[in-house]
Amino acid sequence: MEGTVKFKNANLHYRDEGDGNVLVLLHGYLESIDILVSFRDELSRYYRVVTIDLPGHGESDTVCETHTMEVMADAVEIILNHLDIGRAVITGHSMGGYVTQAFAEIFPEKTAGFCLFHSHGFADSEEKKANRDREIELVKSGKKMQIFKINIPRAFANDNLHRFSDEVKRSGQIALATTENGIVCALKGMKARPDRRKVIMESVVPVLIIAGRKDNYIPFGIYEQHFNLAPGTDVLILENSGHMGFIEEKEKSLEGIMKFLDKVYT
Repeated sequence: MEGTVKFKNANLHYRDEGDGNVLVLLHGYLESIDILVSFRDELSRYYRVVTIDLPGHGESDTVCETHTMEVMADAVEIILNHLDIGRAVITGHSMGGYVTQAFAEIFPEKTAGFCLFHSHGFADSEEKKANRDREIELVKSGKKMQIFKINIPRAFANDNLHRFSDEVKRSGQIALATTENGIVCALKGMKARPDRRKVIMESVVPVLIIAGRKDNYIPFGIYEQHFNLAPGTDVLILENSGHMGFIEEKEKSLEGIMKFLDKVYT
């Protein structure tokens, strides 16, 4: 089932597939629910899977000047309320992982467990904030293609670029559909986010960290600092993945998430 919900006088787009216990999949920056189609289709054979175009991405409108992680978490909650879903496991890829942590912090009663899929709890460093500012200026000057040419191939492990050339191209097409305003709002929101490692440390629900050994965006040492933040945190290391494990090591990622869902819902 596909639908839209009003949020701050704007449209939010979602898909709701399958039956049973609920898994929410949140995409990353410059992505949409389209990037998760095959992943969603596999998981929805066993679970009820909700995928959401975060504000300013895919078919969802921009809702304000800065899409903070809190605003995007509110958008997720609006959709869950619309679908009459009380609790769910929230899994977020990259930027979606930042939203996941905000959701777990703001709506703990609605969080059955959460997974950070190529994501982390640190705030932006000053260097990262400066990089986001540069991207904002590129977009405002009509040069967003320069961002795509660098960011999209870099999301895959260097030695996976040839093998997944079709997926790299498709990821670029999805990114190209993201509006300039949506890109700027997301960059401002990520730049403004706080350190949320405490959400992991103090979590009373299960947590899964999925890390790519060959991630060009998140050094593996950053991942390692999250593995033991909370007792009993589950860790899945994708040895042959960059930042796109749901493509680069799809089967291993599916197996890990399903094992985690079984743990949460048993």
